[in-house]
Amino acid sequence: MSIVLTQLYVPADRPDRVRKALAGDADVVIIDLEDAVAPAAKESARHGLPELIAEFPGRPTQVRVNAVGTPWGAADLVLMAALPTHVELRLPMVNAPADVEAARAEVGGRAVHVLIETAAGVEAAGEIARTDGVASVGLGEADLASDLGVSTDDALAWCRQRILVAARAAGLPSPLAPVYLNVHDLDGLAESTRRARQSGFVGRAAIHPRQLPVIVAAFAPDPDEVQRARDVLDSVAQAQARGDGTSTLPDGSFLDVAMVAQARQVIDLDERTSRQDS
Repeated sequence: MSIVLTQLYVPADRPDRVRKALAGDADVVIIDLEDAVAPAAKESARHGLPELIAEFPGRPTQVRVNAVGTPWGAADLVLMAALPTHVELRLPMVNAPADVEAARAEVGGRAVHVLIETAAGVEAAGEIARTDGVASVGLGEADLASDLGVSTDDALAWCRQRILVAARAAGLPSPLAPVYLNVHDLDGLAESTRRARQSGFVGRAAIHPRQLPVIVAAFAPDPDEVQRARDVLDSVAQAQARGDGTSTLPDGSFLDVAMVAQARQVIDLDERTSRQDS
């Protein structure tokens, strides 16, 4: 699968919305058994999921279960264990590696996508990211803001960077930015997403399909950025053809490994976002 830029949350108790999402444009669909489903509806939502997922074989899908230790978490994990292995686990409220280990003991070898939503989770982010089976880490900012007692977006900036560093240090993909809750404020979403990209995040979760094209467009590199990335990769290819271990850009700048990796990501982003316009 190419670079993941969009994930779409959809309530598990709304089969009509689940089908529409699975048939839609999001790179990954996250079927939500947690916050989007009222306690009284969780059992029926859980019961209908296998049939819904079977209608879209192989579709990149995650299921966000209820947290380990909640009244619904154990039953959610039993459900996950019975689903096809391409359906991955999104685990909320992870505070320590033990939370991941407890979930994996029930669901087997499928990938686990961790949501860190408490101060304890932020403190343990490095250990969590290095836990066996963890495929990505991200922030649940609403719950984290509540736990920290903060009310401004800027107050979470350090936590975002902590998660980014934890992910990259563990060899995981850069985190996706968290959801933008105002589904009508598309200009605000675009600006917020551009800032997230500048901060090192790649991709974003959405809660409404109308947010998806805005997110993709906000991650599109500008033409100058793309040209410089191409210059980097061309210079490396020329150096390799010469059998030269060093390479420089036309302006004389020396290239290192980090610049090459960043150039490849820019090209990947350009290819991914260009498909939306075609």
